[in-house]
Amino acid sequence: MKKHCMLKPLSTTLIQISHAPITSFTTRRRALSSSSSSSSSSFALKNVTKSNFESALNDLRGLVRDADFVAVDLEMTGVTSAPWRDSFDFDRYDIRYLKVKDSAEKFAVVQFGVCPFRWDSHKQSFLAHPHNFYIFPRQEIPGSNQSYEFLCQTASLDFLAKYQFDFNVCIREGVSYLSRSQEEEALERISSTFMDESSDSVYGLREDAEFPLIRMADVLFAERMKNTIREWHASLLSKGSSSSEIKQMSTDPNQRFQMVFFKTRPALALSGFTSRQLRVIKAVTKKHFKDLSYIRVAGEATSPQQLIVYTDSNDDKDLLMKEVKEGLRKEAEIKVKSAVGFRHVIDLLSSERKLIVGHNCFLDMAHIYSKFIGPLPLTVEDYVSSIQKYFPCIIDTKILLNANGVFQQRVNKSSTSLSRAFVYICPQIALGVKTSGLADRPCVEVEVQVDENRFLNWNSGAKHEAGYDAFMTGCIFAQACNHLGIDFTLHVLAGGLPKETKLQNYINRLYLSWVSGDIIDLSTGKCTTDTSASSNLKSRYQEISFPSIVLLWGLPSKLKAREIKACIVKVFGPNSISSIYHLDESAVFIQFSKPEMVSKFLEIKETLSRNSDPISVLHPLSDILNADCTHAANYDVYQQICSSPISKKLFADQAEAVGIKHKTASSRAEGEKKGNQVFGKENEVRVFDKKVDDMMSSSYGYSETDRSADSFHLDEALASK
Repeated sequence: MKKHCMLKPLSTTLIQISHAPITSFTTRRRALSSSSSSSSSSFALKNVTKSNFESALNDLRGLVRDADFVAVDLEMTGVTSAPWRDSFDFDRYDIRYLKVKDSAEKFAVVQFGVCPFRWDSHKQSFLAHPHNFYIFPRQEIPGSNQSYEFLCQTASLDFLAKYQFDFNVCIREGVSYLSRSQEEEALERISSTFMDESSDSVYGLREDAEFPLIRMADVLFAERMKNTIREWHASLLSKGSSSSEIKQMSTDPNQRFQMVFFKTRPALALSGFTSRQLRVIKAVTKKHFKDLSYIRVAGEATSPQQLIVYTDSNDDKDLLMKEVKEGLRKEAEIKVKSAVGFRHVIDLLSSERKLIVGHNCFLDMAHIYSKFIGPLPLTVEDYVSSIQKYFPCIIDTKILLNANGVFQQRVNKSSTSLSRAFVYICPQIALGVKTSGLADRPCVEVEVQVDENRFLNWNSGAKHEAGYDAFMTGCIFAQACNHLGIDFTLHVLAGGLPKETKLQNYINRLYLSWVSGDIIDLSTGKCTTDTSASSNLKSRYQEISFPSIVLLWGLPSKLKAREIKACIVKVFGPNSISSIYHLDESAVFIQFSKPEMVSKFLEIKETLSRNSDPISVLHPLSDILNADCTHAANYDVYQQICSSPISKKLFADQAEAVGIKHKTASSRAEGEKKGNQVFGKENEVRVFDKKVDDMMSSSYGYSETDRSADSFHLDEALASK
């Protein structure tokens, strides 16, 4: 059965993926060089598709088992399902997780890079084995009605195309997969199906109601089949007939009937008949031959084999039905197991308990969980405790770079995106120069082996291809460890890098979002703010106090932040507003200077919504609060809206789709109580650097320079991978 995969562009641009003939595995495929060692060499990645997946997986098992760490990287079809789903300064840590969760659930992973690194004590260098897996979700389980849908962000597809991503290979040859939960559900469905007696008729194990012979063609066909089956049946019962005579009598010249044995029982295999003709044959067998059974069993091809089987007693017939049912069940389970596909790689990484190295990889790990383990937990706390069961040791090289002063000096001039960091930290590989990128430290040599080819200082030139990005990530980590003074040879003997004391401050600490200063500790579940000078994503606000924030949506699209502020200060005073921040053209965050102003503001909103008397019309806030489409709520409602799987383009439409209108002060009290129980950080205040006055200088509450952040967010998220 074909699977229908829905590609949903997030803009009006239509996406059409062509199906031109594939002449090679990748448009960037280069001729492989000889296996002799050389420097600054270039040859193709090891691209893995469904045609060579089994052999690549067998090789990878040994490589991962012997590795000191494994670097990974993913390429996706998008990042944000709506503009307001982007990561904002006013997002609390639990909401940042919900936005990552939404991204991982809605977009697909199309390429997965895995690169095991092993330290060679004799050569005093690392040996890397980069693998570039094309993956694509498709329907692999016969009889299942499940189909896959995912979103495609046009900017992300354009980004992939810019770096020559081969969409034909991905869709046609990509390795499919099942998550652990999908596999468990499929096996449970099979078990319940075969335990249910009502399913017997579906598999031909129980006699159906008599098929009515209405058409003349059916009547004539039934008579011919009855004569043919009777002839074969009589030959079986004839004591004087030899097996050769039976075979000769029952074999059709057109091979529509073939004498076979099923579980030592003589049988007729049927082929070349239509489904209607098979129903007629089944009805004839049931009506005229009590010791013959019509069954369907798994055939060598994808379609089942139809058989008429002879049984010598009722007990033998019952035993036959039991054997057929058990065989069909095992066959269905085998098909489920074979559909696991690429998840075998994830199971391998998890079972070997190796140190996993990624770059800005919280979103990557969320994708891994969602695609290959199961549905993402509803809260960040549950996610943190769950992901640790599968991957106990993870290092984010972006954390490593931002936390070290020397690294900051090298890369802070531009950014800590992967490709830039690779150039600065590993120039001997990226640029082919012999000088170290780090303060007189000697370079860590990295040899690369792809199939039979082995080179030193390998550069495939395939930036933003998952396999090569994983290689770059591993090289950065190796060089960073070298700078920290880690003795790799000692580690091989002592039991692994995760036990290294100098890495304990970095293990399991990840940036919570693709553009965020919040750091989540996977070991403890605690969230902290990265205040390092190297962060190029510092907030533009002095402080953020979540209990002091009101969410306002359904505003006129041309309403400016200074106009909103002008209305509010007439009622609450000149110092009542700390900041105003637009989520999009339809919604704003308003942060008051005091938390108690939130309840007062919501009470006024409710009063103005109920009344249309002259006093209400002339109220200073009527310009922004008296419109029927304008709604207000406290910060917890924002969390409720973000947790919805719906993603409308405008936040106002999203709130309406979720069913949110507005919340009163009493609702706020209930929300605070619930929020404190769930998150425990309702009164959290985050301190930042910039003056509040700068926020009011433009229509969206930030300067013209800052306004480029909207486009920067996606570019940074893509380029940093």
